[in-house]
Amino acid sequence: MTDTTVEITADLVRDLLREQHPDLAGLAIREVPGGWGNQMWRLGDELVVRMQRMDPTPELQLKERRWLPVLAPRLPLPVPIPVRSGAPSERFPKHWTVMTWVPGEPLDHGSITRGVHAADTLATFLRALHVEAPIAMDRGAHPGNRTDGFETFLRAVDPDDAAALRDVWDDAIAAPAWEGPPVWVHGDLHPANVVVSDGTLAGVVDFGDMFAGDPAWDLAAAWVLLPAGTAARFFDAYAHADEAAIRRARGLAAMKSLFLVLMGQNGDRGLPGGKPHWGPLGRAALDRVLSPSGPPSR
Repeated sequence: MTDTTVEITADLVRDLLREQHPDLAGLAIREVPGGWGNQMWRLGDELVVRMQRMDPTPELQLKERRWLPVLAPRLPLPVPIPVRSGAPSERFPKHWTVMTWVPGEPLDHGSITRGVHAADTLATFLRALHVEAPIAMDRGAHPGNRTDGFETFLRAVDPDDAAALRDVWDDAIAAPAWEGPPVWVHGDLHPANVVVSDGTLAGVVDFGDMFAGDPAWDLAAAWVLLPAGTAARFFDAYAHADEAAIRRARGLAAMKSLFLVLMGQNGDRGLPGGKPHWGPLGRAALDRVLSPSGPPSR
């Protein structure tokens, strides 16, 4: 359900296509499980309809429409590309977008078995993404500005190793801030927003949180996404992260991983927004954050 109480069904999606893009209305439609701010419906074999659901404003979809066509050609992994725009209507008073489908399995339902290859692939992707952005969209504040969020997640999860995680966070907020120009940042790299195939990374999706700012927000993926023991390989391949960036990224990884654990707990309690299978993924990521075999200082 959306916050306008309109139930999103395959029939609704087809009706909207008939009204606004009739040449696509004959393609097969099937729901994609998951989704939060948006609900996804496969459209044939090569497309997907992204329906605004819980996102309170259309800004995230409009941002994807504007910038993904610009970024996609320079990125070495497939990303969704908007091909048609759906306008709010009487039937559905929110935005929706037809995008290309990125083949593969979401990492939160799959696994990475080729860790070195995945580390190199992620590093290559982020090097290509992390170029100076032409607009002011800075949401990537220094971790020190997000301490309330970290503490909220830490209290809610209450892990046995809370003291060690707080030490990681304290080190991150003590690290110098990013001094370079704001670069494009995906902003939300977690296991549901990347796809895998043949045991390695095969695509990146959901750019709604994209912003221009500190690349450390994406570098946190070295712990959140990659298997144990591959963070050092990732940073060697990325090659542009100094010691301060690694410290900020490790703290942000701790915060992001606590969020995954919390969503897993919410799912176990039957709370809205819960993702029961995210809990073990978040716990494994926290273990990687606390592993003594992390990336070397630079």
